[in-house]
Amino acid sequence: MHGTMDEFYMKKAIEIAHQASSLGEVPIGAVIVKDDNIIASGHNLRETEQRAIAHAELLAIDEACKSLGTWRLNECTLYVTLEPCPMCSGAIILSRVDRVVYGADDPKGGCAGTIMNLLDEPRFNHQAVITSGVLAEECGELLSAFFRTLRKRKKKVDK
Repeated sequence: MHGTMDEFYMKKAIEIAHQASSLGEVPIGAVIVKDDNIIASGHNLRETEQRAIAHAELLAIDEACKSLGTWRLNECTLYVTLEPCPMCSGAIILSRVDRVVYGADDPKGGCAGTIMNLLDEPRFNHQAVITSGVLAEECGELLSAFFRTLRKRKKKVDK
C-alpha cells in the first residue's frame, strides 16, 4: 500500500538532500507529509549555520509545527534519506510523528534500528512505525559521492 508513495516522497527528500550538497552540507533531506501533502521539508544546515542541532529532520519538524500550528504531528509521516540519529529520534518521539520512512542505514548514529531503536522503545509514551531501506542505494550513494568529493578536495589542499 505505502510502497509507491514512499518512493515518491523519498525522491522529494533526495531532491532536498541535493540542495544541502550544493551548500557543502552533508546531503541529508527530509520531508513531512500529512494527508498526502508535503507540509514541511528540511536539509542539513549544520556547517552553514554552525549549529549542532541543524539536522534535516529537526528543521522539518520545526517547520511542520509552525505550518500546522501545533507541536503534535500525529497523522504525519517523516521521510528522511538517512536513518535518524538519537537527537532527531528524540524529536520525532516528542512531536508524535506517527511514521518514519528512511533510506540508508547509519551504522555510526542510527537510532531507528541500527545501533538502537528509540522510535520503537515501549518505555516512551509514543512510538513511531518505521519503514527502512526505501531507495536505500540512491540515498547511500548520495552520501558516498559527497564524502568521496570531500576527501579528494582535502587531498588537494594537503599537497
